[in-house]
Amino acid sequence: MKKIIVIGATGSVGRQTLEVVERHPDEFRIVGMSAHRDEAGLQAAAARHPGAILCLSGAAASSGTIRHAGAAGLDRLIVDTDADIVLNAAAGSDGLRPSFAALSSGKDLALANKETIVMAGRLAMETAARLGRKILPVDSEHSAIFNMIERFGRASVRGVIITASGGAFRDLPVERLASVRPVDALVHPTWNMGAKITVDSASMANKGLEVIESARLFSLEPEEIEVVVHPESRIHSFIRTRDGSLYAQMSRPDMRLPIMNSLSWPRVLDDDVADMHPGDVMMHFFRADPVRYPLLGLAYQALRDGEGATDAYNAANEVAVEAFMDGRIAFTDIYRVVAGALEREYPGRLEDLEIVAEVDAKARSEAALVLKELQ
Repeated sequence: MKKIIVIGATGSVGRQTLEVVERHPDEFRIVGMSAHRDEAGLQAAAARHPGAILCLSGAAASSGTIRHAGAAGLDRLIVDTDADIVLNAAAGSDGLRPSFAALSSGKDLALANKETIVMAGRLAMETAARLGRKILPVDSEHSAIFNMIERFGRASVRGVIITASGGAFRDLPVERLASVRPVDALVHPTWNMGAKITVDSASMANKGLEVIESARLFSLEPEEIEVVVHPESRIHSFIRTRDGSLYAQMSRPDMRLPIMNSLSWPRVLDDDVADMHPGDVMMHFFRADPVRYPLLGLAYQALRDGEGATDAYNAANEVAVEAFMDGRIAFTDIYRVVAGALEREYPGRLEDLEIVAEVDAKARSEAALVLKELQ
């Protein structure tokens, strides 16, 4: 039985992780859980998984049943708790520190926090390799690629295709994008996700982060990664093998499948949670419009520019999305903020987490300056 720590247990991925564990009680046991500020949600989750050690990472706890608090407390939860694997579903750049705590303490990492790889992917991969640990992608797209590459072998693959739903504004005339509201951006056509990632889906910054993540996780060049819009969200990624064949992972859009696969790897468990029949849905694919989704092209450019640029891309986007959600800028200004921040120089290689943090802070400062100009 695998012992699991869940970081971000009250968010969308965290809640679905608990459901997966409850579907397979003979395979998994929750031994630790954290939430950022949702103490009531954490307590409710703990009632379903008694015995789990609890941490509230972003606030002081009001209950004695929560053993750890703050960022240092989250480190203690990860390092001191006897577990086989840590599922990191923390939101945004806050997920970087828990990922390294998990790997450094000798645990495998089931990773739903793509920012870890975008900000410090080479460092994370080197840490995992040095300690003999695995990084197991939880995002549906990277889970699909990971499992197909595991079966075919990396040497057999010459490219990948990542699918995208197109987000909330996929069918909206481009000229109307400047006037959309934050509440409009949160209506995702196929997935039920947190607010930040849903906005990123609408701008396709999320897919840009996934392009960067794919390059780092699977040792791919930018030109070996393609993005196609697939409104039905039934195929999650393709790989192209050396002979030109395309292989796809297909299922209903249900995050419990990639979560389960990351936790059970290398075993495949019996479950019908994402079963589908190909005759039940028509599937369409088309290229992403660079005018509608300029942040996707910017991610490719950041990837070519180096590790500092991808770190900055993530930081500036977080600043811009927060400003949009607060009603301070228009949706189309998200691109302007990120592009403006990326006009500065950033190092091509980040040698340690301290430099990662410095670049992150610099990009946030540059993004804030662009915000001032826009306002």
